[in-house]
Amino acid sequence: MATSSTRPGVVIAAFIISLAIGLAAVFFLIGGLRTDAPVSSIGGPFQLTDQTGASVTEKSLKGKPTLMFFGFTHCPDVCPTSLFEISEVLRAMGPDAGRVNAYFVSVDPERDTPAVMKDYLQSFDPHLKGLTGSPEAVDHMIKAYRVYAKKVPLKDGDYTMDHTAAVYLLDRDGRFVAPFSLKQTPQQAAADLKRYF
Repeated sequence: MATSSTRPGVVIAAFIISLAIGLAAVFFLIGGLRTDAPVSSIGGPFQLTDQTGASVTEKSLKGKPTLMFFGFTHCPDVCPTSLFEISEVLRAMGPDAGRVNAYFVSVDPERDTPAVMKDYLQSFDPHLKGLTGSPEAVDHMIKAYRVYAKKVPLKDGDYTMDHTAAVYLLDRDGRFVAPFSLKQTPQQAAADLKRYF
């Protein structure tokens, strides 16, 4: 009798512990449990170059909400799909699209030069800017924004990149808010984004 009566308690305790570990991991990802932290643990100073050759830093994020996606131009599916979805949101915003920063940050600076980024982004909304730089500068930003990116060799001697596929939403002060959901209509996503003007 004692064994059968304690079994549900053990199951419930195990569930609560698993839930606590999962929540702790989520809070760690989005910047920790402290709400009074003076600086977000996601983000920070950076200096990259956009597809026109202009310098872009963390100061460029100020004054507008920002959508930021990390990827690479040789990406076969996730990157073009996400950039298309971001473009649809910007299109749905109409004239308000100019009130948003939208950045595609390369995790493959060896191949993604400003010229390559410029050519690649012609297929997407013109408000979308591509950022790249030296391997050191890109690596610095990847670490600051807690992005996972790893070169994966292919059999033919080429390589691909395994990387975080979330779209980051930052507020008007350049602080990370949350992953931005594209699993809604462009009109719904546009309305959601306008709340951060």
